Amino acid sequence: MSVVKQRLASNIKRHISEIIQYDLKNKEVGHVTVTDVTITKDMSFATVYVTFFDDRGVPTERVSILNETKGFIRTQLSKRLNTYKTPDLIFKYDESLNKGARIDEILKSI
Repeated sequence: MSVVKQRLASNIKRHISEIIQYDLKNKEVGHVTVTDVTITKDMSFATVYVTFFDDRGVPTERVSILNETKGFIRTQLSKRLNTYKTPDLIFKYDESLNKGARIDEILKSI
C-alpha cells in the first residue's frame, strides 16, 4: 500500500470513529470500534472493519445499521477530509478478535 493510501486510510479510520461516537444519533449501534480501513487502488471504495464490545445485539444486524447510515457518515467524512473525492464506504464485521479469543481458550485448555 502506498504512503498516500496509508495516510488516507488512517485519516478515514480516525474520522469515522469520531463520527460514529459523537455525531451518529442511532443508539442501536452501541459501542463501535473501527479496527481497520482498506482502500481500493483507485481510492473509490473504503472497506471499514468494525467490532463491538457490548452485547446489545447480533453484530451482523448492527453492521447493516452502519451500512444503512453510511450516506450520513460519508457526508460528515467528506467535510473533514481534504480530498477531491470521498470514497464510498463498506462496513464489515471484523471477526479477528473473536478468533483470537477462541485460539487463546484452546491454548489454555491444552
